[in-house]
Amino acid sequence: MQKPADGRKRVVIESVEPEIDVGRYPIKRIVGDSVEVEVDVFADGHDHVAARLLFRSEETSTWTIVSMRPVGNDRWRGEFPVTKVGEYLYTIAGWIDHFDTWRSDLEKRIAAGQDIGVDLLNGAQLVEQAAVRAGGDDANALRRWAALLRTTDDLAAAQAAAFDPALAATMALYFDPALETRYERELRVTVDREKARYSAWYEMFPRSTVAEPGRHGTFKDCEARLDYIERLGFDVLYLPPIHPIGSSFRKGKNNSTTAEPGEPGSTWAIGSKEGGHTAIHSELGTLDDFRHLVAAAAGKGIELALDIAFQCSPDHPWVTEHPEWFRHRADGTIQYAENPPKKYQDIYPLDFESSDWQGLWDGLRDVFLFWMEQGVRIFRVDNPHTKPFSFWEWAIAELKRDYPDALFLAEAFTRPRVMQRLAKLGFSQSYTYFTWRNTKQELTEYFTELTQTRIREYMRPNLWPNTPDILHETLQIGGRPAFLSRIVLAATLGPNYGIYGPAFELGENQPLRPGSEEYLNSEKYEIRHWDLDAPHSIAGIIATINRARHENPALHASHDLFFHPTDNPWLVAYSKSSLDGSNFVLTVVNLDSFHTQPGWVTLDLDRLKLRSDESFQVFDQLTGMRYLWQGARNFVELSPDKIPAHIFHVLRKVRSERDFDYYQ
Repeated sequence: MQKPADGRKRVVIESVEPEIDVGRYPIKRIVGDSVEVEVDVFADGHDHVAARLLFRSEETSTWTIVSMRPVGNDRWRGEFPVTKVGEYLYTIAGWIDHFDTWRSDLEKRIAAGQDIGVDLLNGAQLVEQAAVRAGGDDANALRRWAALLRTTDDLAAAQAAAFDPALAATMALYFDPALETRYERELRVTVDREKARYSAWYEMFPRSTVAEPGRHGTFKDCEARLDYIERLGFDVLYLPPIHPIGSSFRKGKNNSTTAEPGEPGSTWAIGSKEGGHTAIHSELGTLDDFRHLVAAAAGKGIELALDIAFQCSPDHPWVTEHPEWFRHRADGTIQYAENPPKKYQDIYPLDFESSDWQGLWDGLRDVFLFWMEQGVRIFRVDNPHTKPFSFWEWAIAELKRDYPDALFLAEAFTRPRVMQRLAKLGFSQSYTYFTWRNTKQELTEYFTELTQTRIREYMRPNLWPNTPDILHETLQIGGRPAFLSRIVLAATLGPNYGIYGPAFELGENQPLRPGSEEYLNSEKYEIRHWDLDAPHSIAGIIATINRARHENPALHASHDLFFHPTDNPWLVAYSKSSLDGSNFVLTVVNLDSFHTQPGWVTLDLDRLKLRSDESFQVFDQLTGMRYLWQGARNFVELSPDKIPAHIFHVLRKVRSERDFDYYQ
């Protein structure tokens, strides 16, 4: 082994948190967050060490420095704010603090009654060396302190100078930088706008936005639906593909391989002679109509999200313009999509091993850019796990360079490592396994993993109880109580969630066949006409849930999600607090769609900042009822025939200026 470049650097820096894959990927934060960093900083021997945290935005070259504080066992902690969208960098520096070591030893010698004359001279020498590195007023001040330390006829004055806090603060500024150890990596933070962390999505098919049968919906019909979506409290309107649909091998009702005359086909079979991924299905309207919809939605506080599905119908213009972008079989025909034994003849997947892969990458990036130019900043990406990781990492970085406020949701129901990789490389939000986590144990284990392990540093879950592709058995057999419990879970376990409507609020739960998660009469293959005013709709309760989310900052994040024990396995209870610690929400859900479930919830009072002898109120945001609780154990009873959940705002008892108690 060769000698180091400078063997005088004795400090070791290791075990930095947060750090993702040895600095390969950034952590994620939101504008206004504080990034807390912990690290082990130590050295040989008994000399004291010091550590500092350095950070800067990617746009600047100057580091801002924050002193770190020891938290025990060679562990140090510091934090820094992120104040704008974009990339930040941070790293750690450490050095032997000879002055602090000297001062500590001096204090011990004084306590032991030892002679300290030489020690004071040693300290003066350290201060004089720092004065050389300093300048201006600080240098003059350091020289005055050094002179006091050299005072032999006034030991009290010398000791006072040695322990002057102002001297210690100044010396910390002028340590010898030649002996500083810098952490070997500069780590990154991706900072997004607030909607990356907190959003409520509503998915609907534009072609099914008319009540009367026999007509294809338009963007103008979507505009008419905006008031309804606003009343429900959603702030993202997500539209499945709005592009022309191919006619070759068009799928019919219930995914039949042959379409009857007039059947519209699957919106995911993208492309016809009218155009491809940058064209609009003519029956929906024009590009101007689309821009008008984007603006109208924005006027109601709703952002439009578009589906990006990189696949083509056989009629897509790319098939003839860029045949090299597709995989060909031995007989010369293009390979259609397959998941044996299933065949999807109406879809051609793209070949990312194409000889023209660079042209393909550019073409796909340009699809995003086109819709960004129309005012779209949120994209739900269909099956990103079937495209190369390297493409997504490149494309998202390219797009965010010009549109840093863009957000990308990865629709990847696949293996955990693949989902996590997509989150690491740039996707702002991620679909999850929430749809298939239904028992108390499943929910507790899964959401503890998502929110209390390193995954939380880079993966932001977006929870969906249903999608056009997924009708889980819980909804099929559980009816209205299951729909209510699942949306309460989705809306309170995660700050990002969504529903596929109007199927969800109207309780659509008939599968294509027993054991299938496909819908009977799936909207993917036909135009549906929904009665939004149906008496069985749970739209009003959904609006109440979203209002509770809006009013309680605790539901805007999941940094401290905590599951409280219950004595009934059908009852799950968990709490959250706001980032500033001023708002607490406790949610209790009955997971049994068929029976009333009573039980005792045992609260961790420290989590809720409550005393064991303190009475407090819990206000149910779903029913408007208030309950007076005291201590850790409290009783609940939830009936599926009513609302099988509580969303409690925890109200503390405080004393007012007029000397009477009230709750807030």
